[in-house]
Amino acid sequence: MAHVLPPAPPPMHSAANTRQEPMTVGAQKVVAEGVPAAVRPDPQTGDGRYPIAWLTITAPRGAVPTVTSVCECGRNLFATGHHKALALIEDHTDHRTHCPLRTDQEGTAA
Repeated sequence: MAHVLPPAPPPMHSAANTRQEPMTVGAQKVVAEGVPAAVRPDPQTGDGRYPIAWLTITAPRGAVPTVTSVCECGRNLFATGHHKALALIEDHTDHRTHCPLRTDQEGTAA
């Protein structure tokens, strides 16, 4: 004998959920007049440049500062404390002039 389940009860709706938005195809929903809901790419990034090194400084008030220096050339350094953090900030600035990814390769032997 096959078991037959009774039909499921209709979903419970609260007063807040009774309003339904009409579904439109092909049109973007806007937040305000003339403001599209989708995030668009930054129009200023079309010049071919991109970041290769990042310096992250975290210095909450009353806490020990930390600094991270990361570069696509493989550099990944971390410092904790006031003196070491300041030294790494200076070293990161100096690395910008010596990084093999940033130095001009013209005029060197192939």
